Amino acid sequence: MYEANFPKKRFKITLDFLEKHVPKDASILDLGVTNPFSKIMRDAGYEVQNTSGIDLDDDVSEITSFDGDVVTAFEIFEHLVSPYTSLKAIPCDRAVISVPLKLWFAGAYRNKNDIRDQHYHEFESWQLDYVLEKAGWKVIDSVKFTNPVKKLGIRPLLRNFTDRYYLVYCERNKS
Repeated sequence: MYEANFPKKRFKITLDFLEKHVPKDASILDLGVTNPFSKIMRDAGYEVQNTSGIDLDDDVSEITSFDGDVVTAFEIFEHLVSPYTSLKAIPCDRAVISVPLKLWFAGAYRNKNDIRDQHYHEFESWQLDYVLEKAGWKVIDSVKFTNPVKKLGIRPLLRNFTDRYYLVYCERNKS
């Protein structure tokens, strides 16, 4: 297992989950531009390429042209109007995906200054499972986890025990 000083709890949980399901010799297409977690995957020994920043609602060519083993999508689908299109386009048989869960005490993240840096929707776990199944995927393993923040207040307190992320390993449904 790769050991590092992780800036965020979710990075450690996500890497542990990835290492559980994806061997180090697998080639990975990570949806979205290069980001802090892409670097963590590379530092852990994975061969990772990222998409260039194209709008995956409009253009899935970088997904369909991928000739590798696994597609990862960590906190990307909440930015898309329709994750279904990208999920259908994945040419390989394995994927690892995480999404932020909808919180009953907070609305979806919105950045009025940057339309690309906001959440079109946040998920309930059944919603991601549903779109995965509809796109031809089967969830093999999953985990939900919290994301506490070091702030004072009711919402930060609730984040200590309310699951914030949903992480799945899935395989192409062969039936």
